[in-house]
Amino acid sequence: MSKFKKKKGGEIPAVNTASLPDIVFMLLFFFMVVTVLRDTDLLVKNELPKADQVEKLKKDRAVFIYAGKPSSRYQDKFGTEGRVQIGDKYTDISNIGLALEEARRKLRPELQDKVYVALKVDGETNTGLVSDIKQVLRERNLLKIMYITTPGNELVSN
Repeated sequence: MSKFKKKKGGEIPAVNTASLPDIVFMLLFFFMVVTVLRDTDLLVKNELPKADQVEKLKKDRAVFIYAGKPSSRYQDKFGTEGRVQIGDKYTDISNIGLALEEARRKLRPELQDKVYVALKVDGETNTGLVSDIKQVLRERNLLKIMYITTPGNELVSN
């Protein structure tokens, strides 16, 4: 009589699923960390001009103002004149101050007094619109203005 007996059925053992929840949660955590959520849906055309001296902007201290012609899918509704967008809405020049205060309140309390206004202006936007925006910013004492551009050096030929 032998001490060890051989198995008679050559069955494959079941797959061990004990570590499956760990793997699922690890993947979930990975995708939560690397996914970037958009803050605003651009309603205006935004082809930024090029600049050769560019610095990185800390987004937690900035309120963004987008200016330009409405993008092609909104031109039927809003026309082709230059418009101002703050957040996800178009804003008239007369309402920029109120919209900026609303956007400023969304920042962390300790940064609300040190806010930068970041202008993302399309390269083909009328300078009168930009001047009007800057005038409203002066009236609201928001004097820290940054122009957002793309890196590069655009050569202008005559």
